[in-house]
Amino acid sequence: MTQLLDANKPETHRNPNLNIAMKKVIVIEDQTIMRDLICQLISGYPNMQVIAQSGDGAEGYELCLEQAPDLVILDIMLPKLNGSEVLRRLKAKNPKINILIFSAASSNTMVNRLLKSGVTGYIEKDAGLEELEKAINLVSEGRSYFSPRVVDAMRELMVSGGQDDSLEALTTREREIVQLIAESYSNKEIAAKLGMSVRTADTHRTNIMKKLDLHDVAALTRWAIANLLVDPSDGDISTAQS
Repeated sequence: MTQLLDANKPETHRNPNLNIAMKKVIVIEDQTIMRDLICQLISGYPNMQVIAQSGDGAEGYELCLEQAPDLVILDIMLPKLNGSEVLRRLKAKNPKINILIFSAASSNTMVNRLLKSGVTGYIEKDAGLEELEKAINLVSEGRSYFSPRVVDAMRELMVSGGQDDSLEALTTREREIVQLIAESYSNKEIAAKLGMSVRTADTHRTNIMKKLDLHDVAALTRWAIANLLVDPSDGDISTAQS
């Protein structure tokens, strides 16, 4: 579900009581109750306002392009476009945008990927309310905040050298196609969704398999799950040889 507030009215950008500029916030989180709680929390800040919210990665990305928020609070496990790809694309468009990852996923691989994409802060979902408030405050000001386990992962990466994983070998389009394949989309459906021919979609699939040294959709799906491109708990993961 998406909610877009009218961000064009001057009064939505300034607190009339304090006469201060309001920071615009977009929340992208697929769990409705979690999204509502974050929005409610931000409503208590005198200098922030949620201008839009979405439970869909692709839709949330478009909202960010349209609304130019000062802060994005972003989950990783999202339908249609995962949070790490949303982050990477937003940072490519605007390196100065402040993005706080709020997610249950904190593997070394994921931390490494998000750091390379320029994430401002990263807090885990089992954090307390006080820690979340602190993270929002700091990241909204362009300062970094990382929860303790994420910091531990960062330290391990520094020791190991933080080497690239196989995801880095794929282009933006290929990463998008991998996620769609793992979410059970056929070549025809992928072609229609991405505005390409079926033959082009099939060529992309073949190239992806070669790059990753995988030989069937089931293997590709397992790889997508391991790299946190899709959430296996959603029950919509492909194992068909389509």
